[in-house]
Amino acid sequence: MRIAISVVLSVLCLAAFVACDDYETYGEKKDKERDAINQFIADSAIVVINEAQFRSQDNTTNLARNEFVYLDNSGVYMQIVRRGCGTPLADGESTVLLVRFLEQCIQDTLAIYNDAQAFAPDYMSISRSGSTYSATFTSGRWYNTYASSYSSTATVPNGLLVPFPYINVGRPRSADEEIAKVRLIVPHSQGHTVASSYVYAYYYELTFERLIDL
Repeated sequence: MRIAISVVLSVLCLAAFVACDDYETYGEKKDKERDAINQFIADSAIVVINEAQFRSQDNTTNLARNEFVYLDNSGVYMQIVRRGCGTPLADGESTVLLVRFLEQCIQDTLAIYNDAQAFAPDYMSISRSGSTYSATFTSGRWYNTYASSYSSTATVPNGLLVPFPYINVGRPRSADEEIAKVRLIVPHSQGHTVASSYVYAYYYELTFERLIDL
């Protein structure tokens, strides 16, 4: 009887050990995320520059070199494709933007987008107070995916607000004017609920356009 009990306990201990061995710590998940970001950067032939170089280039990134600036405070990598027409969001201002985007999870094949149809953008309500930007999606693909499907929030994650100090938001008034466009690599700490839950990084391409011209 004692031998049988001993065998059972040994099996239970082994099972517990295997279960513990399969469990990933938060630190291990972050390491995997960092490795995935580095691999994405290498595969995409991205040249990473620091903020000092970014400022020396008048807050621009060289598209010919496929430059992305690494922003220390957020951990976001940003490429400004077009600064855009119009003016920056003013301190104390609130407005509504039309947003078209591609979102690709770097650690799996999941992607969502609304940039295939020009007539179906997402609507973003955004405000600025000093150096702080806050925004929510009020309708569109993002809202339907995250605010509805995941019973989550429509709040725009901080990582997607990073570009606003460096871009203009307006509406083209002539054929040679274009709206702002950026590309981002956003770590889980600056992403939406799904990103933070799974410790996944996401790649974005986004354009921003004012709903109402000033």
